[in-house]
This record gives sequence, C-alpha cells and structure tokens, in this order.
Amino acid sequence: MAYLFTSESVSEGHPDKIADQISDTLLDNFLAFDENSKVACETLVTTGQVVLAGEVKSNTYIDVQNIAREVINDIGYTKGAYKFSGDSCGVISLIHEQSQDINQGVDRGEKEEQGAGDQGMMFGYATNETENYMPLALDISHKILIELAKLRREGKEITYLRPDSKSQVTIEYSDENVPQRIEAIVISTQHDEFDEDDNAMLSKIKKDMVEILIPRVIKLFPQYVQELFNDEITYHINPTGKFVIGGPHGDSGLTGRKIIVDTYGGKGAHGGGAFSGKDPSKVDRSAAYAARHIAKNLVAAGVADEVLVQVSYAIGVVKPTSISVDTYGSKNVELSNGEIAKKVAEIFDMRPASIESRLKLRNPIYRETAAYGHMGKEPRTITKIFESPYSGRIVREVELFTWEKLDYVDQVKEAFGLN
Repeated sequence: MAYLFTSESVSEGHPDKIADQISDTLLDNFLAFDENSKVACETLVTTGQVVLAGEVKSNTYIDVQNIAREVINDIGYTKGAYKFSGDSCGVISLIHEQSQDINQGVDRGEKEEQGAGDQGMMFGYATNETENYMPLALDISHKILIELAKLRREGKEITYLRPDSKSQVTIEYSDENVPQRIEAIVISTQHDEFDEDDNAMLSKIKKDMVEILIPRVIKLFPQYVQELFNDEITYHINPTGKFVIGGPHGDSGLTGRKIIVDTYGGKGAHGGGAFSGKDPSKVDRSAAYAARHIAKNLVAAGVADEVLVQVSYAIGVVKPTSISVDTYGSKNVELSNGEIAKKVAEIFDMRPASIESRLKLRNPIYRETAAYGHMGKEPRTITKIFESPYSGRIVREVELFTWEKLDYVDQVKEAFGLN
C-alpha cells in the first residue's frame, strides 16, 4: 500500500538558523586565524538581544559582537520594524575557556592519536532517489526556501517578504519506495503589513507562492521530479492567516535546534548531536560528515540503493567503538550488512584526526553549512576574507562540502568487486 512521507525546512531568517549562522561564523573566524582552535559556541537570539556562550581555546582573539551583527545584517534583519536588527540589537558575550579536563583527552603529542571530543553515535545517510543522493521531500523543502530568499533579496516580483519562513513537503511513495506524486506543500513566510484586509493579503500571498515561487522551484529539478508537481497538490500557504511578527521577535532562537532540517529530514537516523558552533574535534560534527561521505560513495558506487552508516565514539579514545551499515534490503552485493561494514572500516579511516585531514575540516568552511542543510550541497572552492582588529586581514581559498565529493567511488567499487 502506498504511503506518505514528510520533511520540512526553515529559512536563513528563522530564529534557530540565525543562531546557527552566528555560531558557525564565529567558528570560521577562530579557525581562519588559528586552525587549531577548539570551539563550542552557542547563540541565543530574542527580541533585540543576542547572547553568545560556550567554550573556546585559541591563540587568536576576534570581535565576536561585531561578527554577530554582520551576520544578522547579511541575513536581512536591517529594519527597526522587525524588532531585531544587526545595527541596534544588544550582543552579550559569555564565552570562556575550554575545560582542561576535556582538552587533555583530545589533544595528544601525535596528531594522529587525537581522541574523540565526546562520546556518542553519529549517522550518515544516502539514497539514489535524487541526483544529490538526498531524500526528495527534504531536497524540495530546502529549494523552496532558497528560491524564496532569492525572491526576497531581488525585491522585484515579490516585494513584501521578510526573512523568516518555513516549508514542508509531503510525498506519496509506492510499495517499492519510489516517489509517485507530491501530496502537499506548506509554506509559511513572514511578510510586511498590507494595506488590504487580511483576506485580500492572504489571497495575494497564496497566488504569488503558487504562481511565482513554485514554477521557479520546479525548474531546479530534472524531468522525473518535475512530473511529481501536479494540479492536485494541496497548498497550505501561511495557514495561520498572518505572519508579520516573526524572526527573534516572534520566537527565540537557539543554536542546534534544527538537527533534522540540517541532516536528512527524518529519513535514516540521527544521533542527537547538533553541528553548528563546534570545531571538527567534536565528532558530533566531523563524524556525521564522514558518515555521510561514506554513505554517499557507497550508493554512488552501486553497493546499495539506500544506505545508513552509524559510527560511535568514546570521549578521548582514538578509534571508533563501532561502525555499522544498514542497506534497508536494497544492497546489490552478495554480502551481509555486517560484511559491508567491515569493508567500510578498511576503506575509510575513522579516527578523528584522519577525518579532519581527509575532509579538510580545519578550514573556515562552516558558515555555508548553517542554513538549508549541511548535506546534499555541491562541493566547490571559494575565496573568503576575514578581518580582525587584532590579527589583521586574511584571504583564504577554501573547499566547501568536501563530504559530498564522490572521490571514493572507484575505491569502493574495487573493494566490492563492482568494476
């Protein structure tokens, strides 16, 4: 019997995502001036206020207040009407030094013997239902909000948009787990006050979302996905009827509260650890990226159509305590899941220092991960500029989303006899 599956996304202007972006931008600045920085930075945003907290061990000093304000302005919170603006909000820093009890278990004389920054289990997932090996409902949800943000910044076709928004997509699957059609799309977007009454305002927003936004989104996908969009989709546009009060004024935001949006939209599994604000010695982040890298390369190599990789660690211990693989019955090789996991452990070195090196995680690459998902984006190289009143100006060329590279496909094929 066919079934429905739903995933959601939130925009860069959502309060929790503002917090994530501030935390990751602070992390980038620490890493730009001291690549060995140990950072665990949390952010809280609310009406007119930003609170920064956490632990840092670094040889550099950065202007955290000014960086937070720049992020807020970049997102689009620049008007007094929003009750939250980078130019006028208060920024309180409660950041202090990292615990030596933790640090002694992580830093070692030999870099390769670096221990895990915490205990826990991390998951990576991949499926061949999309070109970027991500679950389709989440991929569509992200792209709806990416295009909505572009429309807001362009300010031409739709002029009333404010930064805060959310989306949700429900897809019908066949018994063979193949997407059949889109059942429902939910879009809630913050907007300016309208001169018309609420009904006229809502009618205008619904019309613009369906007739302007959705056609732009459809063009982003290959033909087989475009065919899932039809005239029978149920649209829920601003279902409360009005969304003027939003952002941190409407709801406080915290770092790490959107972990399912950040990963796989409810597909696969999640170990519970958030990513943003954490340097790569924290395996919550680095091992989750490494597990995605493994899962994506396994699916791309044809080992299985769908893969979930779990890895676990003990704090201060170099080697993972376990590596496991679930192929959901979709494997294309005559091996058990346990045998596949054993080969994975032979191909991919999952020691924390090796993950950092393989995926180039000691670079300032994290601001770009902090909205619209950490997984499924295109790897690319960009130039970033960092300026500090204390350490000067640095220009860095960095490689983003290295865990999305299909650079182990040939190695995987050879190990599994798929050449």
